[in-house]
Amino acid sequence: MKKVHLSVAIAAFIASPIFASEGTSHQSALATQLDPSKAPSENFEMQKWKINLPIPDNKVVRQGKEMEITAAELNNVNYPYVHPEWFYTDSETGAMVFASPNTGPTTPNTKNTRSELRAMLDVTQAYNYNSPLTNFALSTHKNSVDFGAIGGQLSATLTVDAVSTSGNDKKMGAHAVIIGQIHGSDNEPLKIYYRKMPNHSHGSLFWNYEINATGDNYSKRFDISHNIFGSHDLTKVDKNPKDGIKLGELFSYDVNFVGSVMHLEFKRNIGEANEQVETFELDLAKPYPGNEEFDETYAQDWMYYKAGAYNQCNQGSAGCLNRGVEEGDYTKASFYELILNQ
Repeated sequence: MKKVHLSVAIAAFIASPIFASEGTSHQSALATQLDPSKAPSENFEMQKWKINLPIPDNKVVRQGKEMEITAAELNNVNYPYVHPEWFYTDSETGAMVFASPNTGPTTPNTKNTRSELRAMLDVTQAYNYNSPLTNFALSTHKNSVDFGAIGGQLSATLTVDAVSTSGNDKKMGAHAVIIGQIHGSDNEPLKIYYRKMPNHSHGSLFWNYEINATGDNYSKRFDISHNIFGSHDLTKVDKNPKDGIKLGELFSYDVNFVGSVMHLEFKRNIGEANEQVETFELDLAKPYPGNEEFDETYAQDWMYYKAGAYNQCNQGSAGCLNRGVEEGDYTKASFYELILNQ
């Protein structure tokens, strides 16, 4: 693979004989390692995660804000946290389920609800989000040794089970959910989307890089989309993306840093004869190619991983309705594997 600032590689691999017998064998193999009777934190390593949920918080100090469950609450030995609607263990598969409606309490600076984990590398600072010790930096950061980690890796295997059926299909947020991301102090170098039109059987998986423009140039920031399986800009009048992914279909993503280079790997048909893998590389310490004027890069920024279901369908710009879960106005993702190495 040619080494440039941004590179893409596509490969097909021979199936492992362990999982080659049936299409859901890898999913079944992961499910055997999960206990449907246990809370998510009893099935998954979650010591460095907190979670935000789309309901009002019951703490006096957070009155009027969305629910936030700290790592200590999430991993409580006697009463590990679950929520029956928005964060729970699937009673059949043992998967960790994240769900979020089209309308509800949100975090600051967004109109979108979420049931989403946020990595907290130093859990002793439960609400000190800006602390270097609870975030990570690139090896290029001038004070990299002060952070909780330099780089790191996040791996997930999951299905997206629902996205909103209402919304303006010409808006990227409609019918879409973010199921993994890296957030910087202001902007996001990585957002992994799944998006499916209501009249299509397949949805699209893609990722966005946000130009890191701050200060006087903050208005110059914008997202650059990269198609993985399917296409990010489809509308209802477009053909069904048969190269995309269906609701309920298993796929995986892996985000890993080598120096300042972000390596991305996405898989579908995992372990099958027709397994598909797509990989990308992007140096976050350099401006995105062609955007040198405004991209300040993430070389001196602090960042953190996120994973779950960040619903992109809102009643504002995305034109979504809020008729309830029964009418399809929500999003849902089930994680069979989630590993944070930091």
